[in-house]
Amino acid sequence: MGLARLALAVLAAGAVVTLLVIGARALLGSSGATQERERAVSATTGPVPEATARVPTVRIECVAETCPIVTVRVPGGDVLQYREMSRGEEASYFEPELDVVLSDAGTVRITENGTPREPGEEGRREAFTVKSPGG
Repeated sequence: MGLARLALAVLAAGAVVTLLVIGARALLGSSGATQERERAVSATTGPVPEATARVPTVRIECVAETCPIVTVRVPGGDVLQYREMSRGEEASYFEPELDVVLSDAGTVRITENGTPREPGEEGRREAFTVKSPGG
């Protein structure tokens, strides 16, 4: 009977350690999503005073029901976005240089440094680099 209790105690300790590891990984994984949200700035609902208005290097707006994978990354660095977008969802990025990959270029509206980019062909993949005027 003592051996069975010992085995149960070892299994319980193993379960606790496993849950702690899973929880720590989930917590660390969510910090990446938080960083993405912090870097992506939603469009404002009201007018922005001219003195404080910053023009994003790239602004992406989903104009289809669902926009397949949209990737935005700093060349040689962080991936800022790698996900699908929903109709009306917008993301703006202010880094000096960005690589953008659109799985379906016809589903999004892109603005580069405040200038609208020519719409892409529906169903076609498109990749391009955007540099800010000061970068």
